[in-house]
Amino acid sequence: MCFSVHDAFYLGVLTSSIYFVWFAANGSTLEDRPRFIKARCYDPFPFPSPRELLRAQIRSVAEELDAFRKQRQKEHPNLTLTQIYNVLEKVNANAPLDEDEEAIKDKGLVLILKEHHDKLDRLVFEAYGWPQTLTNEQILEKLVALNHERAAEERRGHVRWLRPDYQKPRFGKDVDKMAAKEEGAQISADLGLPEPGARKPSFPTDAVAQTAAVFASLAAARGPADVAGIAASYRRTRNLESTISDVVGSLVRLGHVTTRDGKTFEVRRSA
Repeated sequence: MCFSVHDAFYLGVLTSSIYFVWFAANGSTLEDRPRFIKARCYDPFPFPSPRELLRAQIRSVAEELDAFRKQRQKEHPNLTLTQIYNVLEKVNANAPLDEDEEAIKDKGLVLILKEHHDKLDRLVFEAYGWPQTLTNEQILEKLVALNHERAAEERRGHVRWLRPDYQKPRFGKDVDKMAAKEEGAQISADLGLPEPGARKPSFPTDAVAQTAAVFASLAAARGPADVAGIAASYRRTRNLESTISDVVGSLVRLGHVTTRDGKTFEVRRSA
């Protein structure tokens, strides 16, 4: 996958664990492999807007990480990033390594690679203003909420361009027209969450918010929950249970949700 941005700040954010949570929840699968879908995994992703000093720090660490990986592969031409990151995943999980994996760990300097990623994660969490103690479910909920905030900003005419020199001449007029239509209107982000004393909310219509809503329901449940139980929290529609079932199925395939009987589900908890 190629991203047409020249600022390594964006490389840093897209390499962080925060982005991985977003990608894992919104991508699909091809056989048993994750599949990147630009319209779901990239276009709606809300990048942070930190102060310039922090932005520069993320940019610097991302460039260091990129140079480090290239140097390891230059010194060991048969070493692949897939091999390196499979070993890094085991290291992060404190899982035992076999002889071949130990060799990859040494050639790839995996422990130093881990230090680069840990440093990058600390900076990206700081850029969002979030604590590193957040669970994956909480990270996803915050990203969805931020996505809706940014959408409301854009309807008011404030766009956080990734490539302003390229994008503004092409799309700026469309944004101005949209803002003119919305001027004076009350803009709110519908995340499908109930308000005190209000009737049941509608289930979200966009895929990102649907995933977050199902995550939140399963995380809040005291035990395994079924599709009907999740659907009961929302205003009844014809395809509600079918839609929720599809979302749950995707989360199961991606390994974020577990099931023993195929009928009840719960969030996979970290060991």
